[in-house]
Amino acid sequence: MIPEQAWDCHVHVVGDPEHYPMLPSRPYTAGLATVDDLRAHLARIGLQRAVIIQPSFYGTDNRCLLDALHEMEGDARGIAVLDLSVSNAELKRMDEAGVRGIRLNLESYGLSAGGDLRDTLEQWAKRVADLGWHLQVYAAWSVIRPCLPWLGSLPVPVVIDHFGLVPPAGEQQDGKEPGGEASEQASQLLAEALAGGNIYVKLSGSYRVPGASPAGLTRLARSLVSANADNVVWASDWPHTNREPGKAPTEVSAFRQVAPQGLLAEITDWLPDEDTARKVLRDNPERLYRF
Repeated sequence: MIPEQAWDCHVHVVGDPEHYPMLPSRPYTAGLATVDDLRAHLARIGLQRAVIIQPSFYGTDNRCLLDALHEMEGDARGIAVLDLSVSNAELKRMDEAGVRGIRLNLESYGLSAGGDLRDTLEQWAKRVADLGWHLQVYAAWSVIRPCLPWLGSLPVPVVIDHFGLVPPAGEQQDGKEPGGEASEQASQLLAEALAGGNIYVKLSGSYRVPGASPAGLTRLARSLVSANADNVVWASDWPHTNREPGKAPTEVSAFRQVAPQGLLAEITDWLPDEDTARKVLRDNPERLYRF
């Protein structure tokens, strides 16, 4: 089922805090997750390549990400967090190091400003279009939903993290999803946007999708694949970072315990055949991350 040279499109590397200090104002603190740990994770699932995502607690200090890309010896690509003041020379240097996009993380900081997201996306799209990069968005569905009509008009692809945090159809809480629409309608809107061609959706972080059951996520994943299998990628969300209730932001929150067998079961359930698996796990990432 898993093709050769398959990708995990959303992982984090967390280095020694003595060398890679976290933001004093970080939303939470994660434990160590080294490149050796990452390679072991990939081997357990039968994958060879990874996309390393800059975590929120490092802010715009991408040194750990860049060092991890170097240590992966060509088997990884990266998504950075940057300030708009970054120079074009620095963007080019990061491209040469393997960075392929910018991450906009509103969810970890509890932000819900859709208008601000539009402004930021438009500004970044102009900066990175010539590099062949894309923009990756992690935000609540209530933030993403108003942006869908114009996301496809941007000059760069937009990758929506973790199913867009859309509650799958049939998984309604009090009959409504967080944005106020029925879950079925929200799922349909995301699938329609995906079919437009400039938007990618990442099948990842099942535990982050509000109120979702395994069966509901399978329905949602298959509806997205059916809408446009060429613009879907899969990810484990390793090492499964978590903000433990009651922990101060500067205290280490334990990672979620997610068994490799569970991740393999997701792949089997969400990707209905070998052709789809080849696209989602290998062909699409190779194109999107310019491998």
